Amino acid sequence: MNPLTYKWLKSVRWKFFGATLGSILLTTLILYGCYLLAQYLIQIKLLSSPLKIIVNRIGSAPVLVIIGISSLCLFYNFFSRNTIRRLEELDKALLNLENGNFNVETLTPSQDEIGQAAASLDRLAGQLKQYSNRIAEGVNEVASGRLDYRFDSDQSYGELTRITESINRMAEQLDRSMQDERLAEKTKNDLITGVSHDLRTPLTSILGFLEVIEQDRYRDEVELRHYSNIAYVKARALKRLIDDLFEYTRIGSGMPLAIEELDLTGLLQQLVEEFVPLLDQASMSYRLDAPDDPLLIEADGGLLVRAFENLLTNAIRYGSSGKYLDIEIEQEGEAAIVRVMNYGEPIPPSDLPFIFDRFYRGDRSRSSGGTGLGLAIVKSIAEVHEGKVSVRSGRIRTVFEITLPIRQPSANR
Repeated sequence: MNPLTYKWLKSVRWKFFGATLGSILLTTLILYGCYLLAQYLIQIKLLSSPLKIIVNRIGSAPVLVIIGISSLCLFYNFFSRNTIRRLEELDKALLNLENGNFNVETLTPSQDEIGQAAASLDRLAGQLKQYSNRIAEGVNEVASGRLDYRFDSDQSYGELTRITESINRMAEQLDRSMQDERLAEKTKNDLITGVSHDLRTPLTSILGFLEVIEQDRYRDEVELRHYSNIAYVKARALKRLIDDLFEYTRIGSGMPLAIEELDLTGLLQQLVEEFVPLLDQASMSYRLDAPDDPLLIEADGGLLVRAFENLLTNAIRYGSSGKYLDIEIEQEGEAAIVRVMNYGEPIPPSDLPFIFDRFYRGDRSRSSGGTGLGLAIVKSIAEVHEGKVSVRSGRIRTVFEITLPIRQPSANR
């Protein structure tokens, strides 16, 4: 038999058609049988009178219609009961899926459209159950601390892919948060270690010289003044370290910026003039290369002054042998760039990658008594302004370059 013909014969349409046709045929036979029975019974004297009364008063046609409709409904319900039962099973299974129950009982198999729908529903329920189990396992993995767990997108299933993608993003964010927390903890520990070390050194010297003075172990007043002067110098270094540490932590704590419009050229011209006495002491002079027109930016003036003070102080401290301190100001697109250059001894290449790390000191910093926070403060100030700072150093000159956006995002206001 042709497969198409076989498929048609197995279809629901044919089953309902067969149920209808069979019901009509059986109903016709019933009606014909009733007619023959009535013809036979009317010949019996005992029953002829009641039958004649029914026929005369009600009529044979209404009686046959009632019998025909009742028989047709009864036979149609009988012939279609299996198909209706399977449709009810399918509806029940769909309700289970709607309620989140993927344990769908195996439906009655058949080769018609209902059987195909049932088979598809079985497969769908199995796939949904398998995928829900995978999602549950993945969530359990993440909940147990495996934040590197990721769902394979190749094994995703339709719209449920968005769920796995959301879980992957959640795991990534949790992993990033945990890493940030561990980094913050390490940063805090490093900060405490660095602060403890840097506070202990001058404090030990101060206590040592004060102990000598307290116990009168000096020879004369000259030695007394010498010891007290050393303690005073160490105390000032200690205060400078504490001030720098406070400034560094204050900037890094997310403090709001006091944004205002500033003329960057005018600010640096005024600031470098204040450094003239220090430049004279170092036998240096400055050269300022700036645009003729004001370069207006939006920034926190107080923080910028602190950043440029640190850069100028650093340039004077290490560039006195070069005699000049050069400052260049220019605009590139939506950014303002300031370069502070000195011509002293170059920074060793091994120090360059760490020059902006807090408490990092190359050999020159140790010899000059720096706190190790000045350039870290510069970097923090640049970053809170959405800018950056960099350094390059060669045999001829050392250049510190700070880049700042001209306009600040509204979130920083």
